[in-house]
Parts: sequence; structure tokens; C-alpha cells
Amino acid sequence: MSKQTRRRLIFSMLYVLAGLAAIWLFQTFLFRPMVVRETQVPYSTFLTDLDEGRIESVSLTPGRIYYVHLEGEENGPETTFNVVRIADPDLTQRLIDTGVRFAGEEPSSNILPTMVGWLIPMLPLVVIWFLVMRRMGKGGGGLLSLGKSKAREISGEMTGVGFADVGGLDEVEVELKEIIAFLKEPERFTRLGAKLPRGVLLVGAPGTGKTLLARATAGEAEVPFFSISGSDFVEMFIGVGAARVRDLFEQAKAKAPCIVFIDEIDAIGQSRSTAGVIRTNDEREQTLNQLLSEMDGFETNLGIVIMGATNRPEVLDKALVRPGRFDRQIQVGLPSEKGRREILEIHSAGVSLGPDMDLSRVARITSGFAGSDLANIINEAALLAVRRDSDWVSMADIDQAIERVVAGLQRNLPLSDEVKRWLAYHEGGHALVGHLLPHSDPIHKVSIIPTSKGALGYTMQMPEEDRYLLTREELNERLAVFLAGRAAEVLVFGEMSTGAASDLEKASELARRMVTELGMTDALGPVRYVAQPSTTYLGSQAVLRSGVSPETATLVDQEVRRLIEEALRRGTELLHSRRAALDEIARLLQEREVLSGEEITRIAGEHP
Repeated sequence: MSKQTRRRLIFSMLYVLAGLAAIWLFQTFLFRPMVVRETQVPYSTFLTDLDEGRIESVSLTPGRIYYVHLEGEENGPETTFNVVRIADPDLTQRLIDTGVRFAGEEPSSNILPTMVGWLIPMLPLVVIWFLVMRRMGKGGGGLLSLGKSKAREISGEMTGVGFADVGGLDEVEVELKEIIAFLKEPERFTRLGAKLPRGVLLVGAPGTGKTLLARATAGEAEVPFFSISGSDFVEMFIGVGAARVRDLFEQAKAKAPCIVFIDEIDAIGQSRSTAGVIRTNDEREQTLNQLLSEMDGFETNLGIVIMGATNRPEVLDKALVRPGRFDRQIQVGLPSEKGRREILEIHSAGVSLGPDMDLSRVARITSGFAGSDLANIINEAALLAVRRDSDWVSMADIDQAIERVVAGLQRNLPLSDEVKRWLAYHEGGHALVGHLLPHSDPIHKVSIIPTSKGALGYTMQMPEEDRYLLTREELNERLAVFLAGRAAEVLVFGEMSTGAASDLEKASELARRMVTELGMTDALGPVRYVAQPSTTYLGSQAVLRSGVSPETATLVDQEVRRLIEEALRRGTELLHSRRAALDEIARLLQEREVLSGEEITRIAGEHP
């Protein structure tokens, strides 16, 4: 007998016992009293009606007396009253003296009231039992199937996605194709003693295509593919997550060889509590322990490959990511220029592109964009083209879509002339210094139109190539560009404003990383002072490691301030030497509100 059949049999037995108890309670306390008490009267009322001659006939049964009133009485002859029969030796003589017609009756053999009393509560109980058993057979939800896995079995034709629909991840595709080949042709690998990897962990920033890769793997593999999210294991009831892990692997073993994909595995795979931690999550830890046991326990799971995806690898338990469980950790990084071109071609396949469209240029100016960002840009550009009732998507639509993604939607705020002048010099300072510094990224656009992200204006720089290595001089130039807006305000107006709040935040963060992580200061030397990398995928901020002396922490603050002040001084000197160009840029910005990078280059060339 299978586990599911045994569970259904036990449930049916308990349900029958509970149903019989419910029917008995219904019969005893509700149905029978309701029928009997509908026309029941006290025995004294019966004697009064008998003495006053208002009774036409009487029927005597062992337990009750039934009688009918004479015609013309208040209740009419159609009403039959009943009385509980008590020991009364004079009753027969009274009936004879009053002349009432009476007769005795045998106990009733009519079983209809009894059947009705049983059927009324039984029918809904049977319907409920039928529905529950059918749901248990299908593995549905509810309290009776909390331990049932919520994994969805997917075959290739259901996903509609293959590796041809994934761009910019050639190295990752090679790794996954090898896993698929291992499942399809195991003898090709086992003849040399190679073993099938237990698990493959996809690690990368949000939007890089981890889940898409899993769907593409399901589309390419000719084996069952189980997909589930890490949050689907955890419930409020202790033990449910572990039961779902067991059920998932039972399903996978029955369909082996197969692939099990757990998205957002950090929901159950976080590092377990240590002895010094008071607050724990027993349910999550039990789920993780069960997963560890299933992946590499005493029982071998031949032919089952576990795929996981996360953007928080730093929080995963070390026992989960060791060899023997997740044997391969595949980094799914941001696409290169070639990869971005491939992604743009995939997402623009069904979009009508204009004759001026240059996807190579779009790929070149979108350095640092993830695959989801590029898909969003194509979609936003198509929506903009529809809004202006065009037959195709032009390059101008793409540029505007990029601006929406980077800076946000434009807002129509009523700004005074003085505020516009202040904004024009602030953004003009960013643009001019960014153009003058040799290692700075080219200026793409300058605007003093407020955006939905809270900025009153912005200067957009677009790199012409991917940058994988930055020198100290290049970082110092970035600091100067960040602080050039504040430098322009002080140079022109002799005053500061709140417009540089975001610039100061970016500059302070970069300067602190230069000091504490990158060792780019002579006062502190080539030493790392932070506890962990601050370049996690979700952007968590690192803190100084334990053991750093107060003197060193003070020196860190001093060096951060020195770098920022030097960058501010450098920007001020550049703007002072090119004041004519700054004034011209500010004047045109006040008139047009938007300037392109080409116009910034022209103005800077005309005012040396």
C-alpha cells in the first residue's frame, strides 16, 4: 500500500467516525425534537380539552397520545396534537364517559422520518468527503496536503524558451548544455569515471537572466523539469517545509533522470544560527537540513540535478554550497557589448525598427545594463512610438527610453527663472568638467527638466566601451565630475544649495571605497579595512572590520574628506579657467532645457 493510499484510508476512517457522531447529534438534539415538539402539548391541556368535549378522536400508542379537535374549534380538525403518555389507569374510563372515539395503535413502521433524519446531515458530509478525497488524489493545497510539494513539472514544449532565446551568456550556456548532455547520454561520461554533478548554482545580479536560463534548460532538456521557489517551502507550521522537500525529491526520484530548479534558494538556504544567536527560525532550519540530507545524504539521488538561483550568495550556508551538493557555481554576470547586442536583437525581433536604428550604438552606450534593463528599453521605446502614432521605433525613441530607465519620467514642475538659472549652472558644471577630463565617460545629454526620481536635472554620461579596470586617476576624475555641480554653484553664486545632495552621497561612497577597500591612499597604505566586500549584488554597505583602532577609523574619515576636497578643488579650477564656456552652456540650458553631448563639445571648443 502506497503512502498516499494509506493516508487517504486513515482520513476516510476518521471522517466516517466524525460523520456518525455528527449525525447522532443532529438526530438527538435537532431533528427529532424539532418534529415532535411542533404540535406537542402538556398532558393537562389534553385532559382539559377532553373534559370540555373539544376532542373528536384519540389514538393511543405505547409512548404517546395523538388527538384531533372537533370541527369548528380554533385550531381546526386538521391539526393533530401529541402528548407524552403517562401512567393513568382512569384514562380509558374517561374516554368512554366523554363519548370520544378512541383506538389503540401498534408502534409505527414508517421509516421515512428516520431516513430523512439521517439523509439530511449525511448528504453534505458525503459531498465534502468526495471533494477532499479528489483533492488529496490530485495533490492539491489545504490543511490536508500542507506537506505536498508545490513544484510544477515542466516539459520543454511548455516553456517555449530555448538557448536561442538567451543572449550574451555563451559561457553559461556551455556549462548548462553539458549538464543536459550528461542526463541524456550518461554512458558517454561514466565510461571515463566522471560523475554527474549534484547541483548547479546560478549566481548573479537581479535581471541578468538566471530564471530565463533555467527555463531555457527546461526547453532544451528532454527530461522532466521541476520548478519551485524557495519561499514555497516555508509555512507557518513547523515541519511543513521539510515535508515538502521530501515530497519533492520523491517526485523527482520517480521521474529520474530529471532537473529540479529552486529559484531564490536563499529563502531557505541562509546560514544557520550559531550558538551566540538567540533568535532562530526552526522551520527554515529544518527545511534547510532536509534539503542538505536529500542532496548528499545516505540515499543516492542518481539522475537528479538540482539547479538553484540566487542574487545573495554571501548569505548561503557553507554546507549547502560545498562540493558534493552544489558542485558548480556559475556566475551570471552583466553582458558585454557583444552580449548586449545579442539581447537587443532577441527582444527587438517582433518590433518594427526604423531605418535610423543602430543596435550596435545602443549596445555600446548601455554599458552596465542587465538583460532585463535592455528588454525594458525596447518595450518603452515601442510604447513611445505608439504614443506618437509612428509606424516604427526610431533611435530617438530608444534614447528617450534609456533616459526613462536611468533618470525617470519627466515632470512638469513650475520652476522660477532663478531656480532654472541655478540648475543650469549646476548641471553645466557636471557636463563641462566631464567633457574636459581625459578619462571621463562622454557626455550624452544634459537636462534641467525635473524627473520622477526626484532630480531637478541630470547629466547623462554614456561609456563608449566596457570598463573592467579603473585606475586611481580615473576614480579621482569621477569624484571631480560628481562634485562639479557644487563647484559651479559656489563659483557663480558664492553659495551652496541642496541640489548636490545626491552628488555628495555618490562621491562619499566612492571615496570611502577607495580608502577602505582599494588601498588608494598613501596615509593608510595597501590595507583592506572593511569586513566583507561591499560589491554584493543587492548593494549592501560594508562596515569597518572589527579590530580597527579608533585612530585608524579617524584617519579613514580624514582621508575620505581629503579626497573629496581635492576633487572639489580640481573641479573649481577647471570651471574657473573655462568660465566663458560654462556661462554659454548655462544660457542655452535656460533657453532650451536640454543639450546634447555634441553641443557640449561644440561649446567647449568655441570657448577655449
